[in-house]
Amino acid sequence: MNWRVLADLVVALHFAFIVFVAAGGFLTWRWPRAAWLHGIALAWGLWILATGALCPLTPLENAWRVRAGGLGYTGGFIERYITPVIYPAGLTRGFQALLAAGLIGLNLLAYGALWRRRRRRRAPVA
Repeated sequence: MNWRVLADLVVALHFAFIVFVAAGGFLTWRWPRAAWLHGIALAWGLWILATGALCPLTPLENAWRVRAGGLGYTGGFIERYITPVIYPAGLTRGFQALLAAGLIGLNLLAYGALWRRRRRRRAPVA
């Protein structure tokens, strides 16, 4: 089994999940029934940010990298892959709280627009 490929697939899945958590509310504009799934994913993402816990995908990726003969890493997915690309060095708990607030705001915007759109469709025509 190619453990490195599996570890890379976990990274891709992890990234896709983060994108879904951040922007999944906008998918509900097209597929409103996806809201329940997105709500669960959003709650999980916010819990990870709020508590500083590690997502279970991180240890899985590390284990597979070690099995492939590589080295695992410390910290979480965000610190390893996202922070070096997007943010300056040093992800602090305060910055994680800011990320969580931004995540909530972005999704309030998405769901608020969906709610307004659905309300307009149901409004009686004069």
